[in-house]
Amino acid sequence: MRVCVGGSFEFLHAGHRALLWAAAEMTDDLVIGLTSEAFMEATKGYSTPFGEREAAIEDLMRDFGYPGEYSVAPLDDPYGPALNEPFDAIVASEETANVARRIVGLRKAGGLPPMEVVIVPMVLADDGVPISSTRIRRGEIDLDGHLL
Repeated sequence: MRVCVGGSFEFLHAGHRALLWAAAEMTDDLVIGLTSEAFMEATKGYSTPFGEREAAIEDLMRDFGYPGEYSVAPLDDPYGPALNEPFDAIVASEETANVARRIVGLRKAGGLPPMEVVIVPMVLADDGVPISSTRIRRGEIDLDGHLL
């Protein structure tokens, strides 16, 4: 089974770890889409170095003890390789589920085989609000969702 997942992964917080773990558990052939600095700047108004985020993902996959093959693919748009490469499933958070469903629809319109959409629940911080990079950047919570 070939699986894809994507995001900016600005901070590898508990929500990102859950998302990547869910994707890794499904396959031994994983493609992790990582927003490019230009796409991150265009969509968020700031960017963090691609290489730093990629290295953090590589460290996490090593920490997971992931035995399969994985690659990190730059995303210059919301779709990346998920739009036209052969995948059996796409893993998304509740926050990005609509993008995953849109990709499936675009693939179908383009004559590509369907792929399963697997939605991973958001991980909540101690205050019951989802953990997010924005909240971490604001200094509200740490990477595990503990209030600061």
